[in-house]
Amino acid sequence: MMAPAIDEWHRIVRERDAAGLQQLLDADAVFHSPVVHTPQRGRPLVAGYLGAALQVFGAPEFRYLREIRGESEAMLEFETVIDGVQVNGVDIIRWNAEGRIVDFKVMIRPLKAINAVHARMAEILQASAKAKA
Repeated sequence: MMAPAIDEWHRIVRERDAAGLQQLLDADAVFHSPVVHTPQRGRPLVAGYLGAALQVFGAPEFRYLREIRGESEAMLEFETVIDGVQVNGVDIIRWNAEGRIVDFKVMIRPLKAINAVHARMAEILQASAKAKA
């Protein structure tokens, strides 16, 4: 089944190509974080969160275990280790007819893993905000 958006996402993850997110994300993309209550809306915010995630999850241990692909959506299960904590989660991704991601939801387990991801993401996003100020 053709899913160019997911193929491109895999390339971005493999190459840690945060710049590639600009082309892959729809202007009105929405990101649902496992640790932020409010959905993040718009390409700049979504690219910021996903770019930070590429850093947090960019460890050599990161790997996708399996994926389920549909016509315009996919679910990718992943695992990694962050600060010694085993992390298991899923990316639920939906794209439009133009092949751009419109919705990206991340769900993580167990609670210890959520806490580890939250701490690392906060560090990176705060450093990024300071660099832009």
